[in-house]
Amino acid sequence: QVQLVESGGGLVQPGGSLRLSCAASGIIFNLKTMGWYRQAPGKQRELVAAVTAGGSTNYADSVKGRFTISRDNAKNTVYLQMNSLKPEDTAVYYCNTVYTKVLGVADLRSWGQGTQVTVSS
Repeated sequence: QVQLVESGGGLVQPGGSLRLSCAASGIIFNLKTMGWYRQAPGKQRELVAAVTAGGSTNYADSVKGRFTISRDNAKNTVYLQMNSLKPEDTAVYYCNTVYTKVLGVADLRSWGQGTQVTVSS
């Protein structure tokens, strides 16, 4: 089992920045895709950004130009740099990975516990 632990959430004013981190640990595994989802009050969980092991990225339209996802494969860690934050970015942010075990063929998924991001004056 892969465990994901998020950090970096908090309270920030509109226009401010936060950097989220998610570290993966556990048995030997291959992290095919790592990403960030968020769930705001009254809304469904949505994909914010994702990055493959090779560095390909994709973003939700609402965060393009403001957020940047990156990963450090040596540290099994994914980051989300969030700039120009808006109140609408307020949500619980969840780290996610799609991975395979060594010698495994099936894709597996793991979720972090979530970290609260609040953008407010």
